[in-house]
Amino acid sequence: MRITFKNVALSIAAIATLSSCSKEYGCTDPTADNYDESADEDCCCYYAPPVTSNTVVTSDITEDTQWTNNNIYELSGRIAVEAGATLTIQEGTIIKGQAGSGPNASALLVARNAKLIAEGTPDQPIIFTSIADQITQTDIASGNFASPNLDPSLNGFWGGLIILGNAPISASADEVAIEGIPTTDPNGLYGGSDPIDMAGESVVRYVSIRHGGSNIGNGNEINGLSLGGVGTATTIDHVEIVANQDDGVEFFGGTVDATNIVVWNNGDDAIDTDQSWNGTLDNFVIVTPKGHCFELDGPEGASALGHTIRNGNVYASVDEDDTSEDLINTDDNSIVDFENILITDIIAGQIINRVTHGVGVVNFSNVLLDIPSGVITDYIPDGETLPAGISEGNTGQADESVFGWTWASQAGAF
Repeated sequence: MRITFKNVALSIAAIATLSSCSKEYGCTDPTADNYDESADEDCCCYYAPPVTSNTVVTSDITEDTQWTNNNIYELSGRIAVEAGATLTIQEGTIIKGQAGSGPNASALLVARNAKLIAEGTPDQPIIFTSIADQITQTDIASGNFASPNLDPSLNGFWGGLIILGNAPISASADEVAIEGIPTTDPNGLYGGSDPIDMAGESVVRYVSIRHGGSNIGNGNEINGLSLGGVGTATTIDHVEIVANQDDGVEFFGGTVDATNIVVWNNGDDAIDTDQSWNGTLDNFVIVTPKGHCFELDGPEGASALGHTIRNGNVYASVDEDDTSEDLINTDDNSIVDFENILITDIIAGQIINRVTHGVGVVNFSNVLLDIPSGVITDYIPDGETLPAGISEGNTGQADESVFGWTWASQAGAF
């Protein structure tokens, strides 16, 4: 006999009684991707669509296209989203780059006047990784965003993500070719005169980029995230770079801001700025890049605009065998404001390479070095005067609570 209840109203007292029960909510269906064997009250089962094989992408994207999270997309070489096209990537989607170097290095390149809408969520981030990575949608559904088989220090397996725009740059010309892409590819040009650049109004949010940085020749590797001449209309927010062979995030001019950024286990510099980038990096964590924590170059052309880096925690060394180079590395003509930054896990020999600038202007405000008392001048060049904005301290300056979705956070890297 089957009994069906319809339109049954619970009294306020009954609801209160139910809400006071000490149930552990979770998925009780063993066939679901997020089955919880300890749960005793069913809630929120998730069934990922089956994946039979990767969807191999072999051609540039010339019309509006959507990539969905019931597929794994495999980049076969350098794939460009061409001018006039929009690529939308659904939350929880996995993109894997094939192995290759030189002109065969795989990468996703968003050309000027094209758009990338890659908007993940804390529960379903979008992951760019290597074809060697065995991560699947089941891992994402279970809340485990780590690679099941690749160590978080392995790099150089594929290229990276490159976004180009029409915003001003300070270079040898108003438009130039992005590093890491052959100069023969017209999709690799960036720069212009539009600081907003609505034509390239991209969104990159809750995105993790891993194991990249393929060498395309002569020591020229692709960054985890390259931003060339990108304008303020683009959103870069909640982005993680893990184990890239070259720089984590590199800004080539432009005006775009970046918020809530993690760079972990990088093979070269964590944050690199060039060509008078005129934006703000706000709330970030850097963990032990092999190069400089910051490499901040001055303008290459006539324009001389600066940028702001604020609210960050930097872990400079894991141990004496796993260290960064300079804590901060600037040129004589760099133009940068540093505000509210803690640098910790510092070892002897790591310094701020320059605190006095003859051509540029670099301001330090509440930059804290977590070092023993009385030795702070050991961490700036001999003969230079310690600025008032650099002092001893160990108070965190980043809001690390927003990074719980990252592999770095899940691995206890900070």
